[in-house]
Formats: sequence, C-alpha cells, structure tokens
Amino acid sequence: MERPLADGGNLTLHVATEGTALAEASLFANSYHCDAVARTDARVAVLSRRTFTTALRNSPDAAMSMVETHAKAVQAHRARIEILRMRQVADRLDAWLDLYGEPLKGEWIKVANQIGVSPPALYRELARRRR
Repeated sequence: MERPLADGGNLTLHVATEGTALAEASLFANSYHCDAVARTDARVAVLSRRTFTTALRNSPDAAMSMVETHAKAVQAHRARIEILRMRQVADRLDAWLDLYGEPLKGEWIKVANQIGVSPPALYRELARRRR
C-alpha cells in the first residue's frame, strides 16, 4: 500500500505477501488515501465492507485469526520503532538479532532495510564483528 507524499514521492505503508490481507485498515475509515501496486503477478480477492464484516461476525475463528495476525503485526511494528530509535548500527543489529536470530544466507540486505541502515553500513558492522 502506498500513500502519495507532497513532494510527489510515495510512502510504502504495507507490503502484502501471498495469503495476507490488504487494506483491512480501510474497513474503519471513511476514506483511505492509499493505493495498491502489484509488482509481480497477483490474484486478489475483493470483498465489500459489508460482506467482509458480516463474515467476521459469523465466523469467530476467522475473526480471532485476524485479531491474532494484527496483534503480531503491532508487536513487530513496535519492535521496529524501538530499533529505529537506536543511534548505533551495532545496537540496532544486536536488537534485531535478539528478536529474530541470524537471517538466512542472502537475507542480510533485508535486515539492513528493517533496521534502517544502508547495506554498506551493515556490512561494515558485520565485518567489524568477524575481526
């Protein structure tokens, strides 16, 4: 989900992956000033607000699953905010590793993005740790 900025750029608010909901926050908004951009082939199911909320009311298990998914997302966002508040790359990396453990091979660039540092800054920190 992207939101246009005053300078003409876009702010990415959410990246949906296979099997995840998209734009569910719009259920409780009068208007939602975002759009979705598919960067790969995608199949998307569209439900009206009424159909979706009725389904949640009629299926407590589905509703609880949605609540669980969103609670975990809130926890992850709060953790990321706290990590981003740290000043040092080393501190950010330590906090991320404490939460998630070592990433898979080739995934370090994603870690750099998640902790808000450039890949070269992260790689310098990793090299410092190997010495």
